[in-house]
Amino acid sequence: MEVLLGNRPVFASTDLDEIRDEVARIFCPHRLDLAGAASLLSARFNSAQLGSVRINYLDYGADVHIEPGDLGTFFLVLIPLAGRSLIRSGHQEIVSTPTTATLPSPTQHLDMRWAAGTPTLIVKFERTAVERSLEQMLGEPLDRPVVFDLGVDLTAGWARAWRAMADLIVREAEHDDGLTAQPLAVAHLENALLTSLLTMQPSNYRERLTAPRPPVLPKVVRRALEFIEQHAHLPITTEDVARAVAVSGRSLQEGFRVHLGRTPMAQLREVRLTKVHEELAAGDPARDTVTSVAARWGFLHQGRFAALYRQRYGRHPSETLRRG
Repeated sequence: MEVLLGNRPVFASTDLDEIRDEVARIFCPHRLDLAGAASLLSARFNSAQLGSVRINYLDYGADVHIEPGDLGTFFLVLIPLAGRSLIRSGHQEIVSTPTTATLPSPTQHLDMRWAAGTPTLIVKFERTAVERSLEQMLGEPLDRPVVFDLGVDLTAGWARAWRAMADLIVREAEHDDGLTAQPLAVAHLENALLTSLLTMQPSNYRERLTAPRPPVLPKVVRRALEFIEQHAHLPITTEDVARAVAVSGRSLQEGFRVHLGRTPMAQLREVRLTKVHEELAAGDPARDTVTSVAARWGFLHQGRFAALYRQRYGRHPSETLRRG
């Protein structure tokens, strides 16, 4: 089994107390007990902070019982890369495998039993970031803590795409000069991961999120267009645009759909595509590359970017860079 994030080591140890203390530094104080042969205990922990998201690789080697209780300040998505674990969160219980991730919520008591040979990819989201994003999407304050359904079926379409984004972040974090060195790219991936969870994973807020919202007025849409044009160089999200024009994220989405036939993020992509074109036309082929210019404006997949560019401008972006 490949060890993830090998360039981001936190520790490797066979001492139970040291393992407990080092893991607690990144997550929270917790109970950690051996539940099988002590000779198998050989923990390895790698971790990388990317904006408000932390990605982690954790393997204990042995059978262990882990009891953090209430996580308090963060959400976790736990994805076994092999093996299996029993996860209890509040009144929910799931046997987690490489096809079934778990998403324990911070206000639900968490108790876990990991079998030997269960290296796990863990994505950590700060609770404040999750709640702030949800409030922006709803356009109103939360009236109770967010609680997700515990199990995440990784064979479902949206969850497969979510896992692919998480894997992309891991791969790029394994290279110091990868996309994770681009703040705009990191913010784009963070927002995509968080928005997908809030809109697709069942929770006690999902019904309110999917309820119809009245569209915003054209004047507000025009103000949103101006905001996008002026801030396209920043890692803005739909929620940022909605906040700038004082409407909810859902209402802004509906306003763009009704009046423009596209989403705010599609409009942002068009603006950024124009900016890339302008930079390539004025660029120096000896110093600039299509990849670096595209990444600077948040285009992470070069194949899709090239297709969008050809569709819009009728030629490959490298031609624009060469000819101006």
